[in-house]
Amino acid sequence: MLSIAVRRGSVQAPRSLQKAKSRIPAFDLKLFLDSAGLGRRLAKFGASETVFAQGDPATNVMYIQEGSVKLTVVNECGKEAVVAILRPGDFFGEGCLAGQCICMATATTIAPTAVLVIEKDNMLQVLHSESEFSDRFIAFMLARNLRVEEDLIDQLFNSSEKRLARTLLLLARYGARGQPERVLPQVSQEMLAEMIGTTRSRVNFFMNKFRKLGFIQYSKNREIHIDHSLLTVVLHD
Repeated sequence: MLSIAVRRGSVQAPRSLQKAKSRIPAFDLKLFLDSAGLGRRLAKFGASETVFAQGDPATNVMYIQEGSVKLTVVNECGKEAVVAILRPGDFFGEGCLAGQCICMATATTIAPTAVLVIEKDNMLQVLHSESEFSDRFIAFMLARNLRVEEDLIDQLFNSSEKRLARTLLLLARYGARGQPERVLPQVSQEMLAEMIGTTRSRVNFFMNKFRKLGFIQYSKNREIHIDHSLLTVVLHD
């Protein structure tokens, strides 16, 4: 988890960035979900398919086993914003547990994706009966809330260059449990621009700058390889 702290009007990188440790307890969540008697089904999607759309009935919690999903929101004027990129091990659709009747965002796959679809009532049942799973889910939701707060601070106080560097590191899961992923999922410059609130031309400018400085590299199939030195952009005042 990347986070930032505001001090004397400037944005500082916290210890979580430097130590790169996760506080989420060790728990084989995938094994539990595969073995638990939940009312669930495995849904498989190709790339660029809609899992659910903004305004659809909110009835299930979903868990990504493979692939990646982006969450987007469209306002009344038709402007679309990417609010999250989710990877294996992430939940989404959890708003139904808090009483949401409709989906507040559209979930679209970025790559071929396998999603475990858990019915709301069964999810509530297992949260009450399985304390270890409940602890893991609560930790995930707290981390998600912290991420939203950090994104807001990032948007308010950081330059677009820092916001882009932070987003790339987040996509590479820098600071998560285990080793960071050096190769990013398939993400376009347009999508990155939507995520950090700037234009594609600005993203292109900074991506070329990062490449020249050795912070990122492009493979022959245009995958983005992240070097840990990109962190210096976030840490630099």
